[in-house]
Amino acid sequence: MPDLVGAKAEAAAAQAERIVEEARRWLGTPYRHQASACGAGTDCLGLVRGIWRAVIGPEPVAPPPYSMDWAEPSKDEVLRRAADHFLRLKTEPRLLLGDVLLFRMRDDAVAKHLGIVSAVSPRGRFIHAYSGYGVVENSLSDPWLRRVVAVYGFPEKGE
Repeated sequence: MPDLVGAKAEAAAAQAERIVEEARRWLGTPYRHQASACGAGTDCLGLVRGIWRAVIGPEPVAPPPYSMDWAEPSKDEVLRRAADHFLRLKTEPRLLLGDVLLFRMRDDAVAKHLGIVSAVSPRGRFIHAYSGYGVVENSLSDPWLRRVVAVYGFPEKGE
């Protein structure tokens, strides 16, 4: 009888490596609000969308136009609701390669920034599209970790 649990774990590990590999392809892409084109321009959501297209397949929906403040005045958690709907919310405490991090940049603000876990040891790293910098890979330092409000996984291809 085939080891289905082992095969599923191997497939998940391979997908996580593919996610990180794809995220690294985007390094150096300039920051462009609402864009999602590797090498030409992207924002943090566009980076996640581009990784989705490369690893999972066609995007399930096209995002509607969004402002740079992500509905901060109304306190509407637009990005978090979308992540809850399209990604898999993770409950285990440890970060894994390829996890999607959702950040709240200020305590009183809506969650409006995304990143991809690119290394877990000895110190975590993540890749994100950051205004003024473009797509960069940074240490997942304590100030960044304090801003994480949720951790997600991409669905498995074909899910």
